[in-house]
Amino acid sequence: MDHDMNYGEDYKFIPATSVGSGVSAKVLPDVICHTIQIVNIVFIGNPKTNEFVLIDAGMTHAADEIISVTEKYYGRNSRPKAIILTHGHFDHVGSIIELIDHWNVPVYAHKFEIPFLTGELRYPKPDGSVEGGLVAKLSPLFPNEPINIGTHVEKLPADGTVPYLPEFKWIHTPGHSPGHISLFRDSDRTLIAGDAFVTVKQDSLYKVFTQEKEINGPPRYLTTDWKSAWDSVEKLAKLKPILAVTGHGLPMSGEELTRSLDRLVQLFDQLAIPDYGKYVNKKH
Repeated sequence: MDHDMNYGEDYKFIPATSVGSGVSAKVLPDVICHTIQIVNIVFIGNPKTNEFVLIDAGMTHAADEIISVTEKYYGRNSRPKAIILTHGHFDHVGSIIELIDHWNVPVYAHKFEIPFLTGELRYPKPDGSVEGGLVAKLSPLFPNEPINIGTHVEKLPADGTVPYLPEFKWIHTPGHSPGHISLFRDSDRTLIAGDAFVTVKQDSLYKVFTQEKEINGPPRYLTTDWKSAWDSVEKLAKLKPILAVTGHGLPMSGEELTRSLDRLVQLFDQLAIPDYGKYVNKKH
C-alpha cells in the first residue's frame, strides 16, 4: 500500500444499507449505476472499447465489490482511465485508496475540494441536530477525519472539460461541499448530479432503506451552505436534463425528472432547507 496515503482515523464500516445495495443498473448503453450500501457509483464509457471512467468511490470496505463490478462489465483486469470525484465526503471516497493501489489510475476533483483530499482541511462535522430522520441523528457517527491521497489527486481542467470523457463537461455545484461538481452531457442531456440533489430523502432511514423515490436537496446533515446549494440546483435545472443519476437514490428521467426538479427549485426553501440545524441561518 502506498504509505503516502491514509484515511482519517475514524474511517470505519457504517452498517447502513438499502434494498438496492449491490445492485447495478445499465441506465444507458454507456452509463452504469451501482449501489454500494446507500451510495451510488457510476461508470461512464463504452464496454466494447474499455475506455471508461469511474465517478466516486463508494463506502469503506467496498473496493473488492467495486473491482468485481468493474470486471463484470468491462472484462478481467480492466481498469478505468481515471476516477472523478463529485466531492470528498466519506461515502464518496470510502474505498479510494485501495482502488488507487489496485489500478494505479489518476483521481480528479475540483480545486476547492482538493484540500479535503490531501489532509489539509476537514469538513465541518455532520449536524446531528438538523431537522430530519434517523440518518441525520446518526450522522455524528459518520467518518469525518480528513483523508489524504496526496499526489494522486489532480485538479479538474479549468475549462470544464472532463478527462477521458470528451462529451461531458463538469459544472461547479457547491453548497453540499465547496468543490462539489456535477457532470453533464449535452447530446442526450444526461446529468450525473452527485449530491447537488438526490432522489431519496437521505436523512430518513426508512426511505433510504426502501429507496422510495422523492426528489430532494442535498443530504441535510452534511450541507453547510444552503444558499449555494439552491443556486446549484437552479443551475442544473436550467440544463433541462432528461436523465439524472444522483449520489443517493434511484435514477430519475423524463417528465418525472423535469417536474420534480422544477418543483425543487421553486420550493427549495420548503423542501430542501431544514427548519433548524446549525448550518441553517437565513433562508435566502
